[in-house]
Amino acid sequence: MKITPLEIRQKTFEKNFRGYEKDEVHAFLLTLSQEWERLMDENKELRIKLETTEREVGKLREVESSLFKTLKTAEDTGANVIDQARKAAELHLRESQIKADAILNEAKTKAKDTIEESETRSKEVVADMEERLKGLVDNYKKLESSREDLLSELKRMATDIMDRVERFRNITRDFDADKHLNAVKREAKKIIFPNYQAETPAPPSKPEPEPVQEPAPVLEHTVTEAPVKKMHRSFFDEIG
Repeated sequence: MKITPLEIRQKTFEKNFRGYEKDEVHAFLLTLSQEWERLMDENKELRIKLETTEREVGKLREVESSLFKTLKTAEDTGANVIDQARKAAELHLRESQIKADAILNEAKTKAKDTIEESETRSKEVVADMEERLKGLVDNYKKLESSREDLLSELKRMATDIMDRVERFRNITRDFDADKHLNAVKREAKKIIFPNYQAETPAPPSKPEPEPVQEPAPVLEHTVTEAPVKKMHRSFFDEIG
């Protein structure tokens, strides 16, 4: 299949998720088209040289034919003249053939070297692109793995939060704030107002306790501090 530099420059590729870098592909195609165009120019130049050589060989053959005709018409001038003319023609033809063969061999060698160099560069470029593609695939796999780890961690955190919320609901479900407050008030009245216990008969074996004034501030501190402490506790402290 014959490929022109213009076809290389205008070549497009299908887009795919996480595909090749568009600018790098375009830059590579531009470089490849320029190199291809240079090779085509060199090949064209070699063909021109080959055609020129072939024309020269044709002219020499025409000269040879003309010389043979001249020799044929000059046979009467003597065998010596014919022999010298034939030798001169053969020598000239041999030299021309040697030059033509040298030019042709040089052209073939250059063409072969150019083709081998192009193939080597193409293989290197393909290998490099395959290596880059492998690196991109590895990076993608790492990102996928990190994504799975992150999702697992988020699920674990969500499950932990839901468990804490459920524990908090279970703790607060059976808690009666009014009942607890009334019990605290009754205990406070017993300490602040000792006579509050007079309605309840005391055991005969134990003397009636004397009023104690010191515990009053402590209880007041306890009663007033409890709701403040509860107000400053965070959500996670309640369910932890």
